[in-house]
Amino acid sequence: MQELQQTIQMILDYVRGIWIKKRYLIICSWLICPIGFAYVASLPDVYRSEAQVYVDTRSMLAPILSGISIYQNPEQEVQIMAKTLKSRANIEEIARESDLDITVSTDADYEKLIQQLTNGIILGNTGRENIFTISYEHQRPEMARTVVQETLDIFVEGSLGNNRKDTNSASRFLDEQIAEYESRLSEAEQQKADFQRKHADILPLQGTFHSNLANAKEELSGIRLQIKESEQQVNALKARLSGKQRQTDSFSVRGSGEAPTITTRFDDRILALEAKLDDLKLRFTDKHPDVIETQTLLDSLVESREEEIQAYLNSEPDDDASPVLNQLNQEITLEISKLEGQIASLRVRETSFKEKIEDLQNKIDLVPQIEAEGISKNREYDIVKQKYEELLARKEAADITERASVSSEDLQFRIIKPPLVPNEPTGPNRLFNYTAVLILGFGSGIALAFVISQLNPILVRGLQLTTITGFPVLGAVTHIHVDSIKRKNRLRMLVFIVSSGTIIFMYGVLVAADLMNVNLLSKVL
Repeated sequence: MQELQQTIQMILDYVRGIWIKKRYLIICSWLICPIGFAYVASLPDVYRSEAQVYVDTRSMLAPILSGISIYQNPEQEVQIMAKTLKSRANIEEIARESDLDITVSTDADYEKLIQQLTNGIILGNTGRENIFTISYEHQRPEMARTVVQETLDIFVEGSLGNNRKDTNSASRFLDEQIAEYESRLSEAEQQKADFQRKHADILPLQGTFHSNLANAKEELSGIRLQIKESEQQVNALKARLSGKQRQTDSFSVRGSGEAPTITTRFDDRILALEAKLDDLKLRFTDKHPDVIETQTLLDSLVESREEEIQAYLNSEPDDDASPVLNQLNQEITLEISKLEGQIASLRVRETSFKEKIEDLQNKIDLVPQIEAEGISKNREYDIVKQKYEELLARKEAADITERASVSSEDLQFRIIKPPLVPNEPTGPNRLFNYTAVLILGFGSGIALAFVISQLNPILVRGLQLTTITGFPVLGAVTHIHVDSIKRKNRLRMLVFIVSSGTIIFMYGVLVAADLMNVNLLSKVL
């Protein structure tokens, strides 16, 4: 509630500020309203003529010829004629028939006349089926009626004439187009064959060039990765052969069969712990403390065993090593030789793919151009061929349509309301314009007074001073010349009332004259 009161008080402060600066409202109203009233009063009277026509599109041939001819829907033809009624050619014909073209002498004036006719002629639908309304406004009532009559004639005669003209010329047009497309099709076929012969060495790459280049780069990257992996494996095997010590006090190597077996001091304990862990898991879950403790100890022993085996493999064999160890060293050496051979083979493949990528990159500027040209020629050939086949299929349908149009009358026009010469003006809407000028004059004055009151504010309440300074107002002292100030305020009030009353009186007189169809400006002048 307190916020609402503050808002209301703030609005009242704005109103008081505007009231104090009301002289700007008087200035704006006298600068805008009299000039605006005079301009609206000087606008010439315009007269509106209107005609209504009904288009009957009912025909028995429509369902009969459906699907076997190119018989068009009459309603669609009427809609097309309505949309093209205000074309440049029709507007120029209306200007000639109504003798409006003789009223202008320059090209600029003629263009202005054509634009005025285009914007002024209104073709609308009354909301009922195929009932159209044609209207036009002009300063001379006879000219308004003439323009509407000429527009109505073009609408009626143009629709009927277009039906006959289109029916008679359809077959001739199709014959010309078929001959033209047949010639273009032969030419496109010859160009396509010549293009394929000219670029026979590059066309096989068409459509797969960029994918081949990407695949080659991917293969090269994979080969280089294999080379790095093989080199790392060779380095690791060579590091094993170059070890300095051999630890044999805690484990042994036994040779049986094809591969040597390394036995360490941890093997028995690992087997015992694995048996114990299996027995515990049969009785408890994996989260049981005994299972967790046994699993941790087993992982520790396995890690220690792997460390000792790795240390043994990295040690250098001596002359007194067992035959099993010598056999292990030989196998490592053989594996190193195998990997080095594999690296050499990969190097050859790397070189081959480098050459292939270089060859593809040399053609990268040429192939897209040839691909685009080939696609363009194929697209042109396909379009021409498709259109040629469509024209052949429509030729017979056009013959049926031509024969059917001779014995049918698709459209019938009925004039519901002929254009008449208007007796009273229909515009301009002076009442609305007078009201708009009045609102603009007083509105601009109020806006200017509000802006100035905010830029140069006047305090009317002690609370405003408290809000600005932050200090409380303890009291107020009245002006010693209160009577003089009141007389000035009454005089200003009287001036404002007289000024605003005069403007409103002028508005009332003009509105009354407009309602009585009296042109005050012509009587005064």
